[in-house]
Amino acid sequence: MPKDFSFENKDNSEPEKIPEVLFITSFPPRQCGIATYSEDLIKALKQQFVYSFNIQICALETNDEQHSYGEDVKYILNTSEQQSYQDLAEKINADDNIKIVLLQHEFGFFAHSVEHFNAFISKLNKPLVTVFHTVLPRPDEVFKKNVQHILDTVDGIIVMTNGASEILRRDYVVDEAKISIIPHGTHLVPHLDKKILKEKYGLQGKKILSTFGLLSSGKNIETTLEALPNIVKTSPEVLFLIIGKTHPTVALREGEVYREMLQQKITDLNLHKHVKFINKYLPLNELLEYLQLTDIYIFTSNDPNQAVSGTFSYALSCGCPVISTPIPHAKEVLSEGSGILFDFGNSEQLTEAVNRLLFDVRLRQEIILNGLHKITGTAWENSAVAHAKFLQKISDNKLELHYRNPDFNLDHIKKMTTDFGILQFSKINTPDINSGYTIDDNARAMIAMCQHYKMTHDEDDLKYIRIYLDFIAYCERSGEHFINYVDYNNNFTAQNSEVNLEDSTGRAIWALGYVVSLANILPDDIVAKAEEIIERTFRHVPEIHSPRAMAFIIKGLYYYNRSIDSTRSIDLTELFANRLVQMYRHESSADWKWFESYLTYANSVLPEALLCAYTLTGNRDYRDIAKESFDFLISKTFTDSAIKVICNKTWQQKGSENNAFGEQPIDVAYTIITLRKFHDIFKEPEYLKKMEMAFNWFLGNNHLEQVIYNPCTGGCFDGLEEKNVNLNQGAESTVSYLMARLMSYKYFGNEDNTYTRKKSKTYKLVN
Repeated sequence: MPKDFSFENKDNSEPEKIPEVLFITSFPPRQCGIATYSEDLIKALKQQFVYSFNIQICALETNDEQHSYGEDVKYILNTSEQQSYQDLAEKINADDNIKIVLLQHEFGFFAHSVEHFNAFISKLNKPLVTVFHTVLPRPDEVFKKNVQHILDTVDGIIVMTNGASEILRRDYVVDEAKISIIPHGTHLVPHLDKKILKEKYGLQGKKILSTFGLLSSGKNIETTLEALPNIVKTSPEVLFLIIGKTHPTVALREGEVYREMLQQKITDLNLHKHVKFINKYLPLNELLEYLQLTDIYIFTSNDPNQAVSGTFSYALSCGCPVISTPIPHAKEVLSEGSGILFDFGNSEQLTEAVNRLLFDVRLRQEIILNGLHKITGTAWENSAVAHAKFLQKISDNKLELHYRNPDFNLDHIKKMTTDFGILQFSKINTPDINSGYTIDDNARAMIAMCQHYKMTHDEDDLKYIRIYLDFIAYCERSGEHFINYVDYNNNFTAQNSEVNLEDSTGRAIWALGYVVSLANILPDDIVAKAEEIIERTFRHVPEIHSPRAMAFIIKGLYYYNRSIDSTRSIDLTELFANRLVQMYRHESSADWKWFESYLTYANSVLPEALLCAYTLTGNRDYRDIAKESFDFLISKTFTDSAIKVICNKTWQQKGSENNAFGEQPIDVAYTIITLRKFHDIFKEPEYLKKMEMAFNWFLGNNHLEQVIYNPCTGGCFDGLEEKNVNLNQGAESTVSYLMARLMSYKYFGNEDNTYTRKKSKTYKLVN
């Protein structure tokens, strides 16, 4: 995010700066869990939003621990000095551009300066949000009085578990409206192959147990060491990794006493071959690789009041089955088959749990999948969305949120593509070869790759365009509809006799027409092959009557006609457009301006097809019905701030409301494509506004406030349900996201877009 980005006023007055959010927190190079947490959260906020807010940092220090910081750190608060608190409060209050202050609170930060800290937060005249990293139950009166002062003073409170929220409501006096529960963030990872990673780190042939974090006695790692002798009896290939250096504050106070005690215990138990210290503060990418190669992650904290642990959250997100002591965070996250709990300090229970998981492969896989489904919702991208929306609320909407477009990432599409075509399904982000192929997916993939090639002229795209085109040719049947389903052995499946192949034929013609439209940039052999196939379809497509098939064919003819002036294509366009018009006039009424008595899938292609027919023929009836029907559709699928496409479980019948859950990326993508077409023709700003809303559905602007696009893999999750996201990243979803991203990339979400802020506090693109 550019530091000096500002908004240009139409009245030529002084540019309005982007609002500033000030984080008060420990921060790298200080090495502590909250410093890492804040760094990850700030990075996620910057990656997730653009021209919405600037983030500045006030780093926490003491007389005993001080550091040199980068340019992101605007202020330093020395918690050992009363004057430092006073100076900081005055600076914050005097800075008009600071709209909100976010304080990361841990009792140890302010243990020796409670009075100064309390005076400081009382003096601030800016909205203040406090993130409690520890919430202690059953406080004594002195402790409760200090916490109560924070609760009464701040404007917002963030805790990371339901249990922490319950403690605040039960043991303190707090306005529940102030509280937001935002789980500890985790990292999305590519789930690399364990065998390859173990070879990379010289751990081949080993079953890896691990734990990580800055070492201190509270980690209680000796419990695992005591369990190991009975683990290695049955699994001599076990190696326990202790990852992390000694906590710097502990090292200052007591040196390496705890590590030396562990080393002595390893000697006493004769475990030298089964324990390895990784005695350093690992960079994030290396840490995540160690976790991805881990077979079982062990968390042994002996503090029953430890509210949250980022360490086992990271482990869960890396696909580790977790065995943990029952701290409140673990009891919440590892419930419902997502992990195993054992009693504090009970090495016998730990031994039993580890041996069970090592030998029960099915149980281990179930726990991994359950853990991933539970923890992925807490990805840093989702944490950023939740924080931004809460800060927006606390600031009385002084923060206006605009999502940042992710970088283009074709990795997952390429991973899903074999020499024959793009596979249909994926288990999480691992292609499922048994799912086979469809012409639907390959047609959409060919369009997306052509769009990408049009934008980038990346020669590597041509390889994939040829694969998808060859697949479409393989599925062509002379004088008949295209075959849709092909198994991994390249055989047509029985599904083809059970489904409507008209829609698949329509999608194939749409894709072929799009290829022909790019004759000026694509190689001649690709264009000629697409042209030959589409022209052979002209003889038999008039028999098609499926509404969406007709709409896709019109789109294909529209693109085909951009390069080839064809009377036959115009005639076919009018044939299908007239059928759609007839459907509309038969079914529509004053309160139901639609082609059918229900809204189902790919709804927006119907009005889009009529608009394409209008551009080819000039028939204003097509244009008027297109606009009337599309405006009706978006009235059913948009709220004031977000899209909610028709549920794929129940559809929406005439006279009913769109209240059910089950949204798929493909329908959001189709809506974006249609909005782009309507904006291009009618030039109405509302279409652009809704286009941004719809694309932001992929980035977290949905009812779960969770990302649907996975920027780590380049895949897109398969659906948004009522309470969860389907984490599988199939071809349909991933290609749909890419098509939406390519369709909207130049309009919003980029730092080089220019926006002006009006007095109404709305934004309009300046072209």
